[in-house]
Amino acid sequence: MSPTSVTAMSPTALIADDEPLLRDSLQRSLAQAWPELEVVAQARNGREAVELFEVHRPQIVFLDVHMPGLNGLEAARQIARQAQVVFVTAYEEYALQAFERGAIDYLVKPVEEGRLADTVGRLKERLAERAAATPRPGPDAHQRALEAVIDELARRMARPPGLSGPTGASATPGATGGATPTPGAGLASDTGPLQWIRASVGSTLKLIPVDEILFLRSDEKYTLVVTGEGEALIRTPIRELIERLDPQRFVQVHRSVVVNLHAISHVTRGPNETADLHLKARPEVLPVSRSYLHLFRQM
Repeated sequence: MSPTSVTAMSPTALIADDEPLLRDSLQRSLAQAWPELEVVAQARNGREAVELFEVHRPQIVFLDVHMPGLNGLEAARQIARQAQVVFVTAYEEYALQAFERGAIDYLVKPVEEGRLADTVGRLKERLAERAAATPRPGPDAHQRALEAVIDELARRMARPPGLSGPTGASATPGATGGATPTPGAGLASDTGPLQWIRASVGSTLKLIPVDEILFLRSDEKYTLVVTGEGEALIRTPIRELIERLDPQRFVQVHRSVVVNLHAISHVTRGPNETADLHLKARPEVLPVSRSYLHLFRQM
């Protein structure tokens, strides 16, 4: 089967972000919003994004603007004429007029469901137009618009702190939409036992009762809050959360995982003094590291 026929059957994408939780969250959201789309690779930085793009040649690339080393803008310059590029940013002020007119797509992370649905719709239209168009030399209007946006973003990011960009940005709590949350902003109170966690869903502030949380999983910057109804991302370190949670209900089972004991279905032993936790209401299997295995010896 030729590459062209494979592409026609299954559109492909690459996700580049230096934060694992956000990469995985975007991939899960894409699976719901666009089941036919195949995410062929995930990249941790711009250089890896370019390398993986050369290997897989996806039609769409989701690029975080801020990544270590080669950033998303520099990667986009190398990819722009070969794929549809969607910028992913934590900073709402990077939503330029060119974005708003629909010339170039952007997503503010953590990603809002409605915004992603709009982006998916435009990407489908562009892929269909490109498939039907007669190839012409040189960049098309969309590619020229993308290159103009890259230049403008680069200028904005180069401004001194306090004028524009991440160093001067004022952030609010985030979960599935809105700006990047500040550390600790996901907590509904600053003292006493934690009863609620704040998470913004689009323009709505949602209060998640702690009793409804099944587990928490963190990476370097974000914490994934999982309930029976869904999940949200906050930028509160898991070490800060565990200090405020009821120790009779919530226990840390791994350096990056905290679980609600009431949510556990059963425990299976693994090799090298480890174990796996199976949940009653979710398919995820959570790891228990050796340091925390003693918590489950009687289960």
